[in-house]
Amino acid sequence: KDKFPKAEHHYLVLPLERIQNIASLKPEHVPLVKRMVTTGWELADKHPTHRFRLGFHAIPSMSQVHLHVISQDFNSDRLKTKKHWNSFTSEYFINPEIILDKLISKGKYVPISKVEGDELLKRDLECHICQHKPKNIVDLKKHLLTH
Repeated sequence: KDKFPKAEHHYLVLPLERIQNIASLKPEHVPLVKRMVTTGWELADKHPTHRFRLGFHAIPSMSQVHLHVISQDFNSDRLKTKKHWNSFTSEYFINPEIILDKLISKGKYVPISKVEGDELLKRDLECHICQHKPKNIVDLKKHLLTH
């Protein structure tokens, strides 16, 4: 489980191998990333009434590669800021298939810059289901309960 969950179900899948971040992944890590994804979906499958997404943060806060497995309810008192929201609902949250594709086709994944990441995190709030644009995080959380 994530130490600071941003949804009702929020897990981290970490490899035993010490890998600093997604930019450190190499083609030989493809089987490892695939196993992380399989493990992530196995965790998600334990909660059949919830929808899940899996992804890596473009610029992670933790210096060990980790895959987020997060239910799409975003029902958590730890979800407090626009930055939290956007880190899971914008291009900042990278589908593992994109990482795998780049490792296979290019031999590496080149992440976005810090400036680009900061811009994604500063975007206006927008519901990930219906594109409603609430004025603040409190309104967003109320709105999410309607889905």
